[in-house]
This record gives sequence, structure tokens and C-alpha cells, in this order.
Amino acid sequence: MPTKETGYQTLRDNLEFRMQTGDMWIEPKTSWLVDDPLSPLSHSSSNGDQWFAGTDDYIYITLVGTEKCSSRTLLDKPLYNDFERGAVDSYEVRVEEDLGELVLVKIEKRKYWVQDDWYCKYITVKTASGDYLEFPCFRWLVGDKEVVLRDGRAHLPQDDKIGLVKQHRQKELNMRKKTYRWKEWQPGFPMSIDAERHQDLPRDIQFDSEKGVDFVLNYVKAIENLCVNQFMHMFQSSWTEFADFEKIFVRIKNTISEYVMQHWKEDFMFGYQFLNGCNPVVIQKCTKLPDKFPVTHEMVSSSLERELTLDEEIKAGNVYIVDFEVLDGIKANCTDPCTLQYLAAPLCLLYKNTLNKILPIAIQLGQTPGEDTPIFLPTDAKYDWLLAKIWVRSADFQYHQNITHLLRTHLITEVFAIAMFRQLPAVHPVYKLLIPHIRFTIAINTKARDQLINEHGIFDKANATGGGGHVQLIQKATKTLTFRSLCFPDMIKARGMDSKEELPTYFFRDDGNSVWEATKSFLSDVVHIYYTSDETVQQDVEIQAFVKDACSFGMQDFDHCEFPKALKTREELSEYLTVVVFSASSQHAAVNFGQFDWCSWIPNAPSTMRKPPPNQKGVADVNLILDSLPDRGRSSWHLGAVWALSQYQESELYLGMYPDEHFIEKPVKEAMEKFRTRLAEITSSIKRRNEGKKLPYYNMSPNKIPNSVAV
Repeated sequence: MPTKETGYQTLRDNLEFRMQTGDMWIEPKTSWLVDDPLSPLSHSSSNGDQWFAGTDDYIYITLVGTEKCSSRTLLDKPLYNDFERGAVDSYEVRVEEDLGELVLVKIEKRKYWVQDDWYCKYITVKTASGDYLEFPCFRWLVGDKEVVLRDGRAHLPQDDKIGLVKQHRQKELNMRKKTYRWKEWQPGFPMSIDAERHQDLPRDIQFDSEKGVDFVLNYVKAIENLCVNQFMHMFQSSWTEFADFEKIFVRIKNTISEYVMQHWKEDFMFGYQFLNGCNPVVIQKCTKLPDKFPVTHEMVSSSLERELTLDEEIKAGNVYIVDFEVLDGIKANCTDPCTLQYLAAPLCLLYKNTLNKILPIAIQLGQTPGEDTPIFLPTDAKYDWLLAKIWVRSADFQYHQNITHLLRTHLITEVFAIAMFRQLPAVHPVYKLLIPHIRFTIAINTKARDQLINEHGIFDKANATGGGGHVQLIQKATKTLTFRSLCFPDMIKARGMDSKEELPTYFFRDDGNSVWEATKSFLSDVVHIYYTSDETVQQDVEIQAFVKDACSFGMQDFDHCEFPKALKTREELSEYLTVVVFSASSQHAAVNFGQFDWCSWIPNAPSTMRKPPPNQKGVADVNLILDSLPDRGRSSWHLGAVWALSQYQESELYLGMYPDEHFIEKPVKEAMEKFRTRLAEITSSIKRRNEGKKLPYYNMSPNKIPNSVAV
């Protein structure tokens, strides 16, 4: 008879089961456990904590061994209301014959009165000898449905030798490929899920409560809570002065947003945001001025502090550049024919002064130099300079929302998520690793396509790239998206921003590197538990199919993207998984949850501009700026949006938190604990650095990084 350590047991007589549906032991709806030490064989199940996780339907169980199957047994406790939400129930199943080695557990749900969905977390089987076998489920049973579960140990495909489990593995993948289908939402986009609305999604990837993530309801609620609905009847009217923006700002200001309000006009605040604001990924070191940006030394000499020429400052590594070329030619929003809206594709030159502050020294609001595209300077009239900076901030907002946030976190993570569901069975260690990090991502993206970025959606109400410009912009940006650009250290180095000595205040880089290394170390530890050599990676047909599916279908085999189609080493696999997890967790947190901090003060991040960019100097005044900034109605929609998008979920799971135990192996649990310890150290270090700072940077602090893209 196999030893206890193997996790298998020859089964005869009675089995005790335990299942969890929520917080109690029960769970053919949630999970099965074994509980009664006096019973020769028992099981229990655990029911989920989600709303409506319990069920009144009939639940049956069948045990599948290498030799035989048990009889189909109804799990029922007369006079007892079992399978309740959060419950754990125990049952006995009598087995008259030797089943051989227990390899599968089949659960069936059949209608009692009306169809009643059930969420089963896991099932634990306790054998007559006292051994416990865990069978993770963590899925919904919808309608008259059955699920077949493997025990909780992770297995690579080449490790499965028993024909029965190999057939089960393939059957699961065949069903998944029918359920999770690719679809092109827009030409030139990364592929997405084939579902029009949230309710069309498989139940297992829907939100627990759809109402909590309804964009329309949340935005309207935000506008009401912020008391800005009083301005909606004046939708197209301009504000009369900058102080008027405080009327929709004062109720929800926080430390950073208030500081932004007080200092938004200052050059140091403008430059600082390129390092540690919402969009800290566009600034790069300037090694040579592009011909399209003909800044001369004479123009900027008064801004230079080291008695060097502009060329010498560039060679010394003190000059940086931001180029919004991707916005050139993008169609501005015209969904409201009564109000023209405008976009620009600026270039901005930045200088690191002797105090290591990044300051703007030249701005050009178009990609083609000439008399109609002047270069604005800090020495110009104050309103000329201020308006030029506002135009850059507006361009930065468009880039951030569409490219940095939507494309490079939301849509990319969805590609990995769909490929995972299609190519990796639940027993695969990489599936177990990734499932917490794609939680609700497909759901939130489907919601966005249905309510937010769809034609006449919420995005159109306030954004200059609404009305189709956002589609153009993402199509252009996708053409330059590469796999290496998703690797955090490579992305930083490619922009020449990797030196801490040269730029000591780039906290996004420093914290990001720390979290990247901690994440990669954890994933590498787990990879090495299951893959004993590089050859093991090459022989894993499922992981190779996962990678190929993400490239060939998810990224549509775009020549430029350079996503790998195969992985040859454990190091390559570890890095690939780090890209997936980091993009879904840390990168998304860094560019999402600071939106209210940096974008709630409207003049600092205008979602649209209502006047064209100035084509000459000396014309700007307060009235032109106010007439250019978003009107009262669009300001209200904008404020509601950045507030709603910056909110954490009520039951948020943060990086390192894995309450659903997909893994049962001790080495993996030890790797998780090591990961949590390292994340706690990073959190403490960031907290110490931020003490006393007027502009603390927490966006990459692990205790503020949710596991997945879920908002």
C-alpha cells in the first residue's frame, strides 16, 4: 500500500469527505474535505464566501480510482441545510470494492427546483487509514454540470503516466478551448475574449458582484458623492478662474492632490511627474537633439546651471526628453458637435539641475518645426509658458490612459490570461501560479469594452481621444510594443534611466526594480521545484503551447512584437512568468492607483483641450487658458472617472497573498513565505524613505499592489 507521503491510498469500505462552500466545512459547492477520524473513508467540501455561493441543488460525488469507480452518491444530510455559503460539510461514502489508487473525484450538480449555481472551493478526502487527499476546485458549477478534479499536487504533462489522468487532462483543455475563444475587438489590437458583455463570460471569471464594477453606476455615484452634479447643467460652460476648479475638488482632496493643486504651475512639479507621477515611463535620456526639435544653446542658456553649453550638458547626461510623437495625426474627439476638441503631439526638453531636480527648459507643441510651431521657453511670458506646459500635461494624460494603462497592463494581461485558460490545465504548476494574477482581468476588460471605451461610451464624454482617437492611438502604440519593453529592467535601461547615481529621485525605477527582482526570485524558486532541468521546460508541451498561443493568437503574430513562441530554459520561463505577474500587479498598480493624486486637479491633467495649441507667442492669457481647459461638465466626468479608477476593491488581495490554496506542496508554501518576507522588507524600506516627504511615493509599495488587474 502506498505510504502516507505519496498522498495516495488504496480505498475500501467507507470514505469521509468534507467540502467547503464558504466559511464552514461543507462544500460540494466549494470543496471537499475529510473529517471524521472514526469513519473508514470520509470527505468534506468547502463552499465559497461569495454571494450566492451556496446551493439547494442535488450534489453527487463519484470517486475514481485506477482500478474502479465508486458508486454515484448523493450528498445530503436530512433535516440539515447543507451547502450553505461559507460552510464546510462532512459526509461518508461507502466503497464496497478496491478502487485502486484514488486519482479523480467527480462532482455533479443537478437541479432540485430551480437552477441554483454553486461555488466549490475544494474537496478533502480522508481515507480509512487517516490520510488526507486534497482536491482543489475553486470554480462555479452552473446548471446541471459536473467537474472532475485532480488531487492538489501540481503535475507537468510529461509526469502523468496513468492513461485515465492523461485523458482527463486533455479533456479539460479541449473544453477550455471551446469556452475561452479569441476575438479581435479592433483591428491591430491585441486579441481579447470572445464575449460582448460581462454576463456572456464563463461564470468562473465573472466578478462576484457585477454591480460593484459597473462603470456607469460607479461614475454617476462618484459624481454625486463629490457633489459635482450641480455643474452638469452647465456642461459646456467654461470656468471663470483657476480657483473655480476647487469647487469640484475640495471635498475629496488628499495630501498629494492638495500639494499638486498648490504647486501645479511650478516647473519642479511639472518635471517631477515624469519621474514619479501616473506616467513615469515616457521620459528618456537625451543623447542627441532630434532635428525636428531645433533647440539652441542660446534659447536655454539661462536655464543651465553648470556653465556648460547645451551640447556639453547633453554629453554629461544632464538632459532628458519626452516625445509624444505617437499622438501625431490622431483624430480629436468630435462626438459632441457643439464643442470642438483638440490634441497635440508635443516634445519637451528637461534639465537636471544641480539639486537633481528635473525642470522643463523647452517645449514644442508639434512634430514639425517652423514659424507656426514655436519653441516655448521658461523665459517667455508666464501664460505662454504655462499654457505650453498644460498642453504637455494633456498629451501625457492621453498617453497614460490609452497606452501605459489600457494597452500595456489591461490588454496585455488579458492576452496572457486567455492563453493560460486555453493551454494550461488546473493541475499545471504555472496555472496555479498565474491564476491569482489574472483574477477578474478578463471581466474588467469586458466591462470596459461594453461601457467605457465603446462607441458613445464614458470615455467619449470627457477625453480628447474619445470618439475613435483612442482606437487609432492604441493601434499605433501596439506596433511598437515588444516583449522586451514589458521587462521592467529592460524598459528602464532602454530609456537610459537606469543609473541611480545620475538620477537619485526616480523612485518608480528603484521600487520597481526591487519588486521585479523579488517577484522573479519567487517565480524562479517555484519553477525550479517542478522543472529539474532546461530539458524539462522544452519537453513541457503545455507551457510551449501557452507561450505560442499568446504570441501567435493573442498578439496575432505581429512581426514587431518579438514575443517568444517557445521557451528553452528555466531562466527564460522564470522571466516570462515575471512579465505576466509584474504587468498584472506592480506595473498596473504604479500607473493606476495614483490617478486621483495626480489627475484630480484638472489643470494639471486636462482630459481634453477646447482650443487649438497656440501657433505663436504672446497670445496666451488667463481667459485663453480657461477657455482651453475642460468645461464644467467634462471636468465633472473626468473627476468622477479618476476617483473611481483609483479605488481599491473591498476584498482586495495584495501581492504575496494567496488565500486560495491551489498549491499543497510544502516547498511552494515555503517559497511563498519567503516572497512575503521580501515584500514586507521592501514595504518597510519604502515607508522609511517616505517619512517626512511632502511628495511620498507609494505606488510601487507591495502593500499597495493588488495581485491582478481588477479595476
